[in-house]
Amino acid sequence: MASHEDLQVWQLAIDLVDLVYEMTQGFPADERFGLTSQLQRAAVSVPANIAEGAGRESTKDFLRHLSIAQGSLAEVRTLFVIADRREYITCSEFEHARKETESVAKLLMGLRNSLRRKLRD
Repeated sequence: MASHEDLQVWQLAIDLVDLVYEMTQGFPADERFGLTSQLQRAAVSVPANIAEGAGRESTKDFLRHLSIAQGSLAEVRTLFVIADRREYITCSEFEHARKETESVAKLLMGLRNSLRRKLRD
């Protein structure tokens, strides 16, 4: 059986975590326990929940964890908007982050739809 590490969505979510850590290095020091920490935790939650769900025995459990990952991804997107509005990141960094989160979101939705079909069959 394939591992969660073989899932393209998990791989892209890991890349997103790397991106978040790189971007937050430039955030102001006084955001260390605020926006920086929250953005990093939300980003880490995405691949962590994909992995945890994949490790569960039931498709329903996997879907539930993918839903949590989707929520965390929405949080990441929102925190990027805040970072952009606070001018902690450049317009090009924001656009790059937006594209990355969009790619993860599309794959996440595709996996969720596939698993839902599996439940119906």
